[in-house]
Amino acid sequence: MLMLPLKCITKTRAFLYPLLLSSSFSSAVPYPSFLSPASASIPSDFANCEPKEVAFSFKNWFKSGKNPLIERIFEILSSTDDEDLSSRRTADSALSQLGLRLSEPFVLEVLKYKNDVLSCLKFFDWAGRQSGFYHTRATFNAILKILSRAKLMSLMLDFLDSHLKLISVHKVRFYNTLVMGYAVAGKPDVALQLFGKMRFHGQDLDPFAYHVLLNALVEANCFDVAKVVLMQIKMRDCENEVTHSIVMKSLCKQNQLTEAEQYLRELLSGGRVVIGHVFSVLVDAFCTNNKFEHASKLIREIRETGKVPMEKSYAVWIRSLVQAGKLDNALEFLQTVKSLEGYIPDVFRYNILLSTLLRKNRLKDVYDLLTEMKEFQIVPDKVTMNTALCFFCKAGMVEVALELYNSRSEFGLTPNSMAYNYLINTLCGDGSIDEAYYILKNSIDEGYFPGRKTFSILADALCQEHKLDKMKELVIYALERNFFPSSSIYDKFISALCRARRVEDGYLIHGELNRLNNVSSRVTYIDMINGFNKSNRGDISARLLLEMQEKGHSPNRRLFRAVICSLCEMENPEKQFLQLLDMQLSRHNPETRIYNFFIDGAGHAKRPDLAREVFEMMVRSGISTNLSSDILILQSYLKSERISDALNFFHDISKRRKIRRKLYNSMVVGLCKAKKSDIALAMLRGCRENGLIPSLESYEELILLLSSEKKYDMVITLINDMEKVGRRVSSFIGNVLLLHSLKSRDLYECWVRSRDAYLETPSSSMLGQLIAAFSAQIRADLQVEDLEDAIQQCFPLDLYSYNMLLRRLSVDRIDGACEMFHRLCQKGYEPNRWTYHILMHGLYRHGRTAEAKRWAEEMFHRGFDPEERIFL
Repeated sequence: MLMLPLKCITKTRAFLYPLLLSSSFSSAVPYPSFLSPASASIPSDFANCEPKEVAFSFKNWFKSGKNPLIERIFEILSSTDDEDLSSRRTADSALSQLGLRLSEPFVLEVLKYKNDVLSCLKFFDWAGRQSGFYHTRATFNAILKILSRAKLMSLMLDFLDSHLKLISVHKVRFYNTLVMGYAVAGKPDVALQLFGKMRFHGQDLDPFAYHVLLNALVEANCFDVAKVVLMQIKMRDCENEVTHSIVMKSLCKQNQLTEAEQYLRELLSGGRVVIGHVFSVLVDAFCTNNKFEHASKLIREIRETGKVPMEKSYAVWIRSLVQAGKLDNALEFLQTVKSLEGYIPDVFRYNILLSTLLRKNRLKDVYDLLTEMKEFQIVPDKVTMNTALCFFCKAGMVEVALELYNSRSEFGLTPNSMAYNYLINTLCGDGSIDEAYYILKNSIDEGYFPGRKTFSILADALCQEHKLDKMKELVIYALERNFFPSSSIYDKFISALCRARRVEDGYLIHGELNRLNNVSSRVTYIDMINGFNKSNRGDISARLLLEMQEKGHSPNRRLFRAVICSLCEMENPEKQFLQLLDMQLSRHNPETRIYNFFIDGAGHAKRPDLAREVFEMMVRSGISTNLSSDILILQSYLKSERISDALNFFHDISKRRKIRRKLYNSMVVGLCKAKKSDIALAMLRGCRENGLIPSLESYEELILLLSSEKKYDMVITLINDMEKVGRRVSSFIGNVLLLHSLKSRDLYECWVRSRDAYLETPSSSMLGQLIAAFSAQIRADLQVEDLEDAIQQCFPLDLYSYNMLLRRLSVDRIDGACEMFHRLCQKGYEPNRWTYHILMHGLYRHGRTAEAKRWAEEMFHRGFDPEERIFL
C-alpha cells in the first residue's frame, strides 16, 4: 500500500482552515469547477480540530461496518488462483479451518457483504460442497441477483445451464431454482418453457418461484402472460403481500396510475395486509410522472390511516425529490419526519443526499448529515466513505483526506473514480504535485484512470512544475489504455519540453501527434522552432516552418527571421537559405511580403549579400519593391556596419523615389547603433533641410549616442531643435539627461554655457534646474513631492525615472529616498532589481547596515539576487 507523506499539513493548515469559517475560498491556484468554493461554512468546532483527530474519528466510524470473520473469508477467496488446483485446495483448507457454521442467514450475509462477484461465486461453490449444507431458494436467488447486477449474463446462463444438466432426486427443487434463475437472468421465455415441462410431468412451482416468475414477466412487460400466472397464484390461494406489490408494479409500469391508486384503496378497505413496498411503488410512479403534489397528498393521507409502514415510501419520496432538484424540500421533509416520527433513513438514502449536497458545495449540510449518521450508528458503506473523502478534499482538509486514503486497508475503503479525481485535483491545487502523481499511479494499479478534466489538471501542474519525466510517464499510461489526451495537453507538454531544452523529446511527441492526425497549435510550432534554433538545428526549424504552414498556421516576420538566422549559422548557409526561399515561393504566389521576410532575416543574420540577392531577384521577377524593401536593405547594410554600401543605396533610392521620413529615420537610427554620430547628425540635418520633422526615435538614439560620447553641446542643440519642431522631451531622453547629470558636472556646465546661445523657455528652464539638482550644483532641499512634480513637468515619469530620483536622494537624503520608494509602490510601480540595489547602496553608505540587510531579504523574497559585495 502506498503511504503518502503529509508534508502539506503545516503549509496547508495555515491558510486552508480559516477558509472553512468563511463563505469563499481565495487561492493562488484556480480550482476546477467541481472543486469550486463552498457556499456555506463548516462549524468552527470541526474546522479547528487537528487533522489527525478528525481522521481518527472517521476511521473508527468506518471500521464499525467491518466484520473480521467475513473479511478473512474474502481475503482467502481473492488470493485463490482458479486455474491452480493446489491453490484451490489450499483455499478450501483455509476456509475449513475457520470453523464456519454454515446456514442460510450466514451464507446470505457473506454474499451481500462485498461487491466481489468472483469471490462470491467461489464461496457459493465452496458452501455447496460442504457436508450438511444445502443451498436454499434464497441463496440461489442471492447469487443469481449478484450475477444479474454485475451484468454477467453469459456467466449466469452458463451457471444455470450446468444445473439444468444435473440429475438429482431433488428435481422439483432444481426446476424451481432454474425457473427462478432464468427469470432473474432476464430470460422469462426459457423460464416459461421449464415451467411447462414441470406441469407436463405433473409438478408445480412453489409459491416463492411463482412470484419470482410473475415479477420477471412484469419486468419484461409481458403483461398478458403475467395475468395468466397471476390467476394461477390466486387459484392456488398463494396470494399475499408480495403478490400485491408485483400487481402494483404492473399497473404503474403500464402507467395506469388511477387504477393503481384504486387497487391500493381496495386493499386497505378489504383489511388486507399492505406492506410498505406496495405503497412506495405507487409513490415512485407519481413522482416519475412529475405528479409531486398528488404524491405528497397521498403520503399524508395514507400516513394518517396508520395501516401502512411508511419507511419505504419516505425513502422513495426523499430520493425522488433529490432527483427532481428539490433538495431543500427533501431535507425539510427528512427533518420533519425524523423529529415527529423518529424516522431514520437507510445508508442508501443518506448517500443520495450527501452526494447531491457535495456537488452543490453545501458543505455545512454534508457535515451535518455525516455527523448525524455517526450519531445514529448507521454503518457506512463504500459510497459513504468515498463521499466523506471527497468532502474533506472540497473543504480544504486535504491532510484528513490523505490520512484516510493511506489507512484505507484498515476499514476496506476502495476509492472510486470520483474520490481519486477529487484527491488528485485538490493536491494539484495545493501544490502537492508529487503526491497527486503517486495517487494517480495507485489509482491506475487499482483499475481506475482519471477523467479528462483531472488528467488535464494534473498534466498542467506537471508541466508548470517542470516535472517532465512524470508527465512523459503519464502520457505513456494514457496511450497504453487507449486514452488519447487532447491536443492542448500535448501542446503544453511539447512546449514545456522545448523550454527545458529537451526539444528532441518534444519533436518525438509532436510526431506521435501527427500520427494521430492531431494538429499542434501555432504556439507549439513556435516553441519547437525556437528550441531547434537554440540547438543550432536550423534545418529542422525550416522543416517545421513549412509544416506549420501546411497545417494552416501563418508564421510572422519574427519567426521567419529566427529561422533564417539559424540557417545562416549552419554549414553552406547560402544553399539552405535559397532552398527555403524557393520552397516558399513555390507554395505561395510570389509576393513582396515573402521577399521582404527573407531580406529582413538575412539582414538580422548580418548577411547583406543574401539580402541584396533577394532584392535583385524581386527586380528580375518583376515584383515591385516597396518602401519596406528599401528600408530592410538599408538596415541590412547598417547592421553589418557596411556604411558606404548603405550610403550608396540611400543615394540610389533618392533617384527612384522621394525620400520620406521613414528612410531618414532608418538611416539615423542605424548609423547611431553603428556608432557613427557625425554621419547620423548629417542625415538628421538633411531631413530638416528637406522640410521633414525627424522622428522621436531619431532624436532619442542620437542623444543617447552623443551623451555616451560626452558631446553635450550637440545634445543641447538637439533638445532645442526638438522644441522648435514641437516635440516634447520623452521619458527616454529625460532619463538619459538625469543619468549623465548624476555621473558628472559636464552636462550641467554645457547647459550653463548654452544660455546665451538659445532663448530660454519655461520648459527648458525647468529641465535646466533638474540637471543642476542632479549634478549637485544646487542643494536638493525640495520636498520629495516637489522633485517628483518637477520631473513630471519636464517629461512623463516611468520606473527608470524613479530609480534616477532614488539615486539622487540616496546621496544626501536617505530618508527621502525611503519615502520615495513607498510612493512609487503606492502609484502601482513594481520595483525592479535596480530599485532595491539603489536603496540598499544608499542605506549602506549612510551606515544603516541592518536596514540594508532587511531590504536585501525583501529583495530576495521578491525573486531578485542581491549583490554580496554590498555588505563586504
